[in-house]
Amino acid sequence: MTNTEITVLRFGGRRLPRALASLRCHDDPDAPGIDAAVGVASRVVVVGSAADLATVLTRLIRTERLDVEVARASRWRGARRALTGVAQRIPLIRDETGTALVDVAFWLPPGEERVICGEAVVDDDVVFDGEVTAVRIEPTASMPGLRAAALSGGMRPRRWLTGRAVQLGTTGARVVRDGEPVAREVKRAAFYRHTTGWLRVG
Repeated sequence: MTNTEITVLRFGGRRLPRALASLRCHDDPDAPGIDAAVGVASRVVVVGSAADLATVLTRLIRTERLDVEVARASRWRGARRALTGVAQRIPLIRDETGTALVDVAFWLPPGEERVICGEAVVDDDVVFDGEVTAVRIEPTASMPGLRAAALSGGMRPRRWLTGRAVQLGTTGARVVRDGEPVAREVKRAAFYRHTTGWLRVG
């Protein structure tokens, strides 16, 4: 793979690792900017947060470009791996709006409430039915694609359940996705495995 096939997407003014200095770099690209950068690349390197990586993956979903290899670099070693590492297709988790999840999501109590009231299921297994402090959702690198757990008062998982999808029905909850809170409270929410995985480098 030559350097002309690799494009760097840098977010938030982060320092560019030296190993990536010779590559074409796009700073804080918006959706059209990501689309344009990806259009001429076979691999993109994201220098940014989990939320930034999720933004890029979301664009790949919406433009049907999941053939593009994606790396995330934040340190020298990560930068080297981003250039030379082998891509592997792993499950891609998204929510009901089509937004990708990379690291972790939470369903949290609304407003000043201390608990979520409702029910959540992973595939056919019940995560909780009644009240919990929160629910934690994480993508997994292997099938079936995600895991979820109800959290008790100490924010410790009660037990992990793995599956293809997790769904919530509630009187009200807040969603935090890769550290970014979603503006509106929800009564229904879901995360599930996309039909096609993404090509993670490293």
